[in-house]
Amino acid sequence: MKETRRAARNRRHVRVRKKISGTPDVPRLSVFRSLKHIYAQIIDDISGRTLIAASTLDSDIRDQVSELSKTEQAKLVGKRLAEKALSNGVTTVVFDRGGYKYHGRVKALADASRENGLQF
Repeated sequence: MKETRRAARNRRHVRVRKKISGTPDVPRLSVFRSLKHIYAQIIDDISGRTLIAASTLDSDIRDQVSELSKTEQAKLVGKRLAEKALSNGVTTVVFDRGGYKYHGRVKALADASRENGLQF
């Protein structure tokens, strides 16, 4: 039986999550990519709480993304997430690519977060 793309990504994501876990000191930066949008969260897995979130649907980003490419949108989300994280005292994170290849939009978001002060 042929495996769907979503099932294959979920299988990869589970494999990644076996090795990666966010703590209060070093939370996890999780990325979700849909066809239209990109979402990023900084999560403390011990308490099960999302500490910081950013996406292309946020009101401060939504106005700017309409004329940008998806990769540029991901860079903007990464920059905004890093700004929010630093203002909340989070400087170091563990990167969770969510079962996606580390290239394209996922890489753009990660690089923009690094450039704006987050450490992986």
